[in-house]
Amino acid sequence: MAQLYFYYSAMNAGKSTALLQSDYNYHERGMKTRLLTAQLDTRFGDGQIASRIGLAKPADTFNAQTDLISWFEEQPKVDCILIDEAQFLTRKQVDDLALLVDTKHVPVLCYGIRTDFQGELFSGSERLLAIADKLTELKTVCHCGRKAIMVVRLDENGKGIAEGAQVVIGGNERYVSMCRKHYHEALV
Repeated sequence: MAQLYFYYSAMNAGKSTALLQSDYNYHERGMKTRLLTAQLDTRFGDGQIASRIGLAKPADTFNAQTDLISWFEEQPKVDCILIDEAQFLTRKQVDDLALLVDTKHVPVLCYGIRTDFQGELFSGSERLLAIADKLTELKTVCHCGRKAIMVVRLDENGKGIAEGAQVVIGGNERYVSMCRKHYHEALV
């Protein structure tokens, strides 16, 4: 039975690595997958899902205007859809993915960050937390060794900042995952 999955975490928990491993597992069993990632994240090139450990694979891209039902219908038959940067999905896109699961019987595995640098839910993550069949938290650690659940955005001097646009693309030079205690201390 197909289900909608949401694998979420703070940054640097291995979400892209886990997605690429799942993709590999499907292909190893002779199954076909389709990969999607956010169009606005071009850190590794357009339409690339890349992990910090060096794994990468090309993917289709989505933005807020992408009609995922039409995208699915234009594709050859697939056994699974895997989506990286799922926090950037819109509420409607998440609902459309659930519709694909329920009517086309294709599993959809979404990987994304739960909250932004201000501790607020991303719209895609919020909807996935509400309607996904399976929720799995991927864990990463703060510099103190506790579980990191928050993401601190850094300015050009490496100081934590609390204001700004919700989305600013960046990696380790821009964001650090921390426990709640150190998150609050970084913003003082």
